[in-house]
Amino acid sequence: MLSKVIETALNEQITIEFESSQVYLAMASWAEVQGFEGVASFMYAHSDEERQHMLKLLKYVNERGGHAKVSKLNAPPVSFGSFKEMFQNLFDHEVMVSGKINNLVDITLKEKDYATHNFLQWYVSEQIEEEALARNILDKLKLIGGDKGGLYQFDNNIKMLTVETTDNL
Repeated sequence: MLSKVIETALNEQITIEFESSQVYLAMASWAEVQGFEGVASFMYAHSDEERQHMLKLLKYVNERGGHAKVSKLNAPPVSFGSFKEMFQNLFDHEVMVSGKINNLVDITLKEKDYATHNFLQWYVSEQIEEEALARNILDKLKLIGGDKGGLYQFDNNIKMLTVETTDNL
């Protein structure tokens, strides 16, 4: 049985994961409108992955005797400036989510809820991967700079990350 403290904290994380899905969906739409099919595909897949993270939390709360709540979401931005800015936004967002997951882990230890602590270890590992992926993409965009041919190639290559990401779910 979940304590009210843990239930409340997990419900907050459910909202964060769902908002992450919405942010990445907005990024996908923006990239698609810009004509970058590969980036759009990557972001659509990333949005789906974040939604799966939210659902995993939601089901866990309900299975442990809590009540997972679906709350109102903040509207994501609709424009992102450049792809470098968009992926910097993605990286910064993942760092923020990592901090929230770490706070959750801390709460589970204080509450002595070792089952939830164990459950959250998957999220800890996932966030390491998410941050590394975003950092890798930013590094590639820095190498490309303003080269339009490089950006075109990047758009084609990121499709491979989409396939790898969706295959790992």
